[in-house]
Amino acid sequence: MERTLFEPAHVEFRDAVREFLRRHAVPHYARWEAEGIVDRELWRQAGRAGFLGTAIPAAYGGGGEPDFRYNAILTEECARAGMLSLSSGFGVHNDVVTPYLLSLASEEQKQRWLPGLCSGDLVTAIAMTEPGAGSDLKAVRTTAVRDGDSYVLNGTKTFITNGIHADLVIVVAKTDPSAQARGISLVVVERGMPGFCRGRNLAKVGLHAQDTAELVFEDVRVPAANLLGEENQGFGYLMRNLPQERLSIAVIAVAAARAAVEWTIRYCRERTAFGQEIGRFQHNKFQLAEMATEVDIAQTYVDRAVLAHNAGRLSPVDAAKAKWWTTELLKRTADTCLQLHGGYGYMDEYPISRLWRDARVHTIFGGTTEIMKEIIGRDLGF
Repeated sequence: MERTLFEPAHVEFRDAVREFLRRHAVPHYARWEAEGIVDRELWRQAGRAGFLGTAIPAAYGGGGEPDFRYNAILTEECARAGMLSLSSGFGVHNDVVTPYLLSLASEEQKQRWLPGLCSGDLVTAIAMTEPGAGSDLKAVRTTAVRDGDSYVLNGTKTFITNGIHADLVIVVAKTDPSAQARGISLVVVERGMPGFCRGRNLAKVGLHAQDTAELVFEDVRVPAANLLGEENQGFGYLMRNLPQERLSIAVIAVAAARAAVEWTIRYCRERTAFGQEIGRFQHNKFQLAEMATEVDIAQTYVDRAVLAHNAGRLSPVDAAKAKWWTTELLKRTADTCLQLHGGYGYMDEYPISRLWRDARVHTIFGGTTEIMKEIIGRDLGF
């Protein structure tokens, strides 16, 4: 089914992204996977090409296009090329962090941070998860205690995407621990602040080129001017911004699932057994038919969600539906596609093997499948 989501300007943007990835990412991606991190220069190249901060006003160096379709195209093309580590890294920067800064930052903060975010000179991250707190954000133990014109920040965060490269980190912390969710605030920590330390670049099952780190804050004095929004209002800000994060993951998931199916169709045409293409065996043909159908149907829902989000009408429940369904679809699609590749699917030289590993985390980060179903179930009155 033909997608009607995009206009000519979006098509031109997609062509530019595809060419950018062909020139600046594809030749280096295997090395980045082996090294566990992309070259820092890639961020600056992406900034110069106009792919960072597309929603940020031109006055701050952004694209001036508050249209989520541009965000979707960037992450889709990374996924299409089998580079989900880039989808994740750019997604956090553009789709997760940028909305917080646009909606909550003061004019002074915008002047300080947004130009670097757009140019790629500042890589961003958001630090929610802790060793003892994941989906339950009310349970975070990191504290930010006001002391004069600063907050003294203490705590540990883990599984932080862009954690090694990050120059700017939005940290979720308790400014009033006795108030539970009503005592959470967002403070922005900058590279070089004394007491801000990075742990190891975490070894993961997949997304090997994505730097994912532990962050440690030991008596970090964060200027009160780095408070994002109002004190003790952070939980509400997090809930308000999570739908876009989950939509972003859904976009990635459908694009990756589509790529997996396309690769597998090609393989099933090239590979023969018992005198015929393996795609002609009824079982294989039916599996391909099922996957192609499911991807198209999922794409329709996600495209509608993108338009709803652009119009300010995407609900947390609809975002949760998109997130859990598409990521579970990606997981089972990647597994079936690897199986259809046979032994070759288990070899690193075939992109399906990497996508199979990379797919697994998508049902976990941004809210697990179980949490998404809990959100939907509560909306049903249970």
